[in-house]
Amino acid sequence: MSNDTPETSTKRHGGRYIYEELRKQILTLKLKPGSPLDEVSLAAQFGLSRSPVRDALARLISEGLVTILPNRTTLVTPFEIEDFPNYVSALDLIQRAVTRLAATQHDEEDLKRIRAADAAYLEAVTSGDFQAMSETNKAFHIAIAEAGKNPYFISYYEKLLGEGQRLLHLHFDYIISTASTTTRLGRDHDVIVDAIAARNADEAEQAAHEHTMLFQRRFLAYMQQNLTKAVSVKSSRDAARDEPDRGQSR
Repeated sequence: MSNDTPETSTKRHGGRYIYEELRKQILTLKLKPGSPLDEVSLAAQFGLSRSPVRDALARLISEGLVTILPNRTTLVTPFEIEDFPNYVSALDLIQRAVTRLAATQHDEEDLKRIRAADAAYLEAVTSGDFQAMSETNKAFHIAIAEAGKNPYFISYYEKLLGEGQRLLHLHFDYIISTASTTTRLGRDHDVIVDAIAARNADEAEQAAHEHTMLFQRRFLAYMQQNLTKAVSVKSSRDAARDEPDRGQSR
């Protein structure tokens, strides 16, 4: 029997709702990196006191999605493109480690969870739901980490994957538009799962590394495409602005 008072229950569930809503907005980039998050404004927006807002922000801070600056300003954690190589290096090392461990430490129940998570990811890919794709992709990789049975790796890996969800959302549209079929995209995990199931640690680690490198290539291709568009637009504007000057000099 629960001892929660109605007020306590409302705060607890209210905090969870605020957390889930803010997290969704951050991961789908409705809340842009660097956007300020004010407790008073959020409390008014959600019609709750500041206490559940504070709880929600604390949880998002622990996941690395929200940051508190030294001056106590709270904002959506910024992501600078210059940080991407460091992010990929960290992701590559931890992904190789947890996948290698999964190959040697997993049991049959772990393998079932990994396969079920992969099936959920493929279903999300088929539906074209970017939010579901990033969530199920994370769940798949966490299932692998849990099969390795090292809580330190699991905790750090989950934080890295959480940070990477924003990057995944950024380039999913590019991936789907350039992939021959959505099934091909969904089959990215097959080699990893097969190596884990075969208990081949070397192949599992190599597959995890190649998976990280695939993510890196796709994201950089997305950035190149979008930066090229931005440069093209800027160049066109510059040309239009300079046209009168060229006409006067003739």
